[in-house]
Amino acid sequence: MKMNAYNISDLAEIDRFEQAIETFNAGGIDPDRFTAVRLQQGVYGQRQHGVNMLRVKIPGGKLTADQLGAIADITENHAQRKIAHVTTRQAIQIHFIPLAEMPNAMRRLAEVGMTSREACGNAVRNMTACPLAGVCPREHVDIATHVDGATKHFLRNPLNQQLPRKFKMSFSACEADCAQALLHDAGVIAVNRDGQHGFMVKAGGGLGHKPREAIVVEEFITERELMFSLEALVTLHNKYSDRTKRAKSRIKFLVERFGADGFLEKYREEFERTRQALADQTYPQGEWREATGGQAPGQGAPRRLFAQRQAGLFVLPVALPIGEATPKQLYGIAALLREHGLDEIHTTQDQNFAILNVPQHKVVALRNGLAALGLQEPAVGDNVVACPGTSTCRLGITASTVIAPKLSGGAADLRIRVSGCHNGCAQPETGDIGIYGEGKRLHGKLVPHYQTYFGGNGMGDGALALKGPTLPVARVKEAIARVQQKYLGSGEASFFAWAHAQPADYFKQLLADLAEVKAEELESVMRDYGDTSDFRVLQLGGGECAGATQVLIGANFFEAAHEREYRNALVFQRKYDEAAQCNEAILRLIGSGLAQLLGGTRMDDLNKLATQLQQLLPGEIADDLARIATDLVQANEISNEELAIISATVDSWTVKVAALAMEQDAQLDLTEASVGLLV
Repeated sequence: MKMNAYNISDLAEIDRFEQAIETFNAGGIDPDRFTAVRLQQGVYGQRQHGVNMLRVKIPGGKLTADQLGAIADITENHAQRKIAHVTTRQAIQIHFIPLAEMPNAMRRLAEVGMTSREACGNAVRNMTACPLAGVCPREHVDIATHVDGATKHFLRNPLNQQLPRKFKMSFSACEADCAQALLHDAGVIAVNRDGQHGFMVKAGGGLGHKPREAIVVEEFITERELMFSLEALVTLHNKYSDRTKRAKSRIKFLVERFGADGFLEKYREEFERTRQALADQTYPQGEWREATGGQAPGQGAPRRLFAQRQAGLFVLPVALPIGEATPKQLYGIAALLREHGLDEIHTTQDQNFAILNVPQHKVVALRNGLAALGLQEPAVGDNVVACPGTSTCRLGITASTVIAPKLSGGAADLRIRVSGCHNGCAQPETGDIGIYGEGKRLHGKLVPHYQTYFGGNGMGDGALALKGPTLPVARVKEAIARVQQKYLGSGEASFFAWAHAQPADYFKQLLADLAEVKAEELESVMRDYGDTSDFRVLQLGGGECAGATQVLIGANFFEAAHEREYRNALVFQRKYDEAAQCNEAILRLIGSGLAQLLGGTRMDDLNKLATQLQQLLPGEIADDLARIATDLVQANEISNEELAIISATVDSWTVKVAALAMEQDAQLDLTEASVGLLV
């Protein structure tokens, strides 16, 4: 099977980022503004001063040997601690890179068609997918085709540049849903309904603060309609999510705010508008097929050699303890792939690698080659996933990477998920056993704890885990062993079924003695794993999971650019009245953004907005807004010629406002939001 590789890099934006670094170092950009620039390029802050993490986007987890080699080069040549970390979202993070070296690291990615753009920040993040896309016997279609299409559609899309907060998508190739739509902002699942191929779409899932399972927004849509649905959901998030309360700016809170029925009603409104605007756009078309296999590989990837749908070929999984690999291992795997004529390796949601298209006669040679690098296939009990925790993350509370190697899934090979804080990057609510770190005061002292979860499964027939007791870090290992012992003694085949069959307070009662800490026992639980001093939570100014504080006019300009794209698409379709409505939206967005920049308020009525601007900024710009608004209102069943004149006026006005806004705020850069307008 030939790998569908494509180039998503942009050297010009790397040059601009390098210039932004120089301007920042010279004091020309304040830290908050620069944080937004940095995050947009996938550069994340660390606990450690002077270094950053580079997060590499790997759509669907697909890598070639050359791309793996580029990751190795960056890890070897730019990272002070030479470790690459595979995430649960199939991206790769490289920590401890000095800021000044980031542009050259990014250029190395660009040489092999990769990018870090929008891997962080308020954007559509890396798209995750079934780790066996293209080779699984159960799949209806190679879902990588749709991952690639969605990636190209949203990357650098104006709609996606200043969302209220991040937006995560998953793509599964069959109803088993190995990519876990349940926990995503938007989840796509390929389905076969009465012999017709298409997709189910879910939305509104999420972990971290207030975990919530996604709801179904489309029971069945065609391949042609998939991008309409995804863009409608991103638009819904952009339009309605709260930009002021960052902790509540995920789309799952819109489901809570509007109720499921109200959310679906607003989604359908956006879907219809999106369908109109994107009607002539090309869309990803996969090769659909009949399933030939039965059992799904499960969350993450198979734990042993797995027969592909292609006869005589296999998937060979490679275990990476807590998702970490050295440059020597990365170079070595790339060399093995080339030596054996292979060129497709996937990162997986359980932080491992999976080598695809391995002929049976090459399995032994590959195993021997991996062994020489200190690597092997997954072993029973080692299905333990961990986020970086306090090793690098500013939000980390506990040392997740220190405790994780000490834990085991035991004889049942349970899935253990360890997060250093409640944000849950290791997805603890979807593990058989999940834990996240927090501090808890006992007898006047702060004691490191883990909140426990049991019986999670993010797949099609699963559910979020049951919340258990909070336990001192020092007792978690014993607690996990006790739960495993009870489960093995039950004779139940499924940990998920066993956990959910227990009484509501079962785990609290089972672990009650471990949760209780008497005064005389306090000394024994005061330290986190790896610490030589008593536990404390460092105040590092917050992490960057919630993105950066936004300048509202910037977000408005990007949304206006999105409306401009819709307008031009609708004109092409000769839908002139609908295109005129886009002009109204542009004026409303940019006018309100300018008013807010000048100390005023957002207004939806264009005439009232113009009056407000005339008070805030008497002169040409406010007068022009009033005149254009009148022209739009008076235009009844507008012609193409009339629309063209008004659109040109709107665009000219947009250029004037951009110039004024950047004059008012010297650090404001509206260049990307004004592509095609600013000269």
